[in-house]
Amino acid sequence: MSQILVTGANGFVGRGLCDALRTRGIAVVPAVRKINQASDVAVGDLSAATDWRLALQNCDAVIHLAARVHVMNETASDPLDAFRSVNVEATVNLARQAITAGVSRFVFVSSVKVNGEETSERPYTAFDEPAPTDPYGISKLEAEVALKKLAEETGLEVVIVRPPLIYGPGVRANFQRLMQLVKMGLPLPLGAINNRRSMVAVENLHDLLILCTSHPAAVGQTFMVSDDHDVSVSTLLRMLAAAMNKKSLLIPVPSTLLAGMAGLLGKSAVANRLLGSLQVDINHTKTTLQWHPPVSMDQALKRTMAAFLAQSSS
Repeated sequence: MSQILVTGANGFVGRGLCDALRTRGIAVVPAVRKINQASDVAVGDLSAATDWRLALQNCDAVIHLAARVHVMNETASDPLDAFRSVNVEATVNLARQAITAGVSRFVFVSSVKVNGEETSERPYTAFDEPAPTDPYGISKLEAEVALKKLAEETGLEVVIVRPPLIYGPGVRANFQRLMQLVKMGLPLPLGAINNRRSMVAVENLHDLLILCTSHPAAVGQTFMVSDDHDVSVSTLLRMLAAAMNKKSLLIPVPSTLLAGMAGLLGKSAVANRLLGSLQVDINHTKTTLQWHPPVSMDQALKRTMAAFLAQSSS
């Protein structure tokens, strides 16, 4: 029976991924900073000096989720250095120790931010010239490059996956705030946003990551991932309201007016994420791996909203 090391096993994606692996009869080593349950393996903080030897024992593959994630209010004096320390140096350290331990495959969860922040004429693909604009995206690109170089030198089977926004039961941050707004039932000036956003349900991401640990055609590839159903923010809000059995109260205010108001308030970055488009093309993923998202966006949004409402009422 195969055994897979999952880093970031306590996180939003990692918790469910470990459960999904176990459901499929795959042994899991959940790597965490601090032990929460008996099956966990504590590795401490991620750095170039982290000792992974115990966690890597008898593992065939690694799914590397753990990272320093993008934050809205950065506090580090040198953000790029802070991101590089965790997302590049610690990743290469793990990969080198994985090779020594006899691991054959390394699945690296990168980010659509490697491609850029916004699409206009066409969706991003895995073959586009990378154009990250912030320290997080730059660090993820540098980690991809370092892993590819290591693969060439050692034969490690590296697979890279670049998710866009990930949502699902237990999601927090901006997506949780959207659900809170819908639950409050207040009129929102977001009824005329004609953008397109790619997202991925956490269950669909789990399914692809597990496939990438074993599929022969995945080796050396970079894959975009989504639900294969891009929506505008206005449509998303209506779908969330429907999942809550509420009537959406969206006022059709032009996007240009919203962007101008946000600029005056110093919230241009927030407005760009809300009003701009960010699409990914997953045709390469589907054809190479014969993969399709097993969960529809409608199903996933209903599950996400149900979990949110249950948590809100508890």
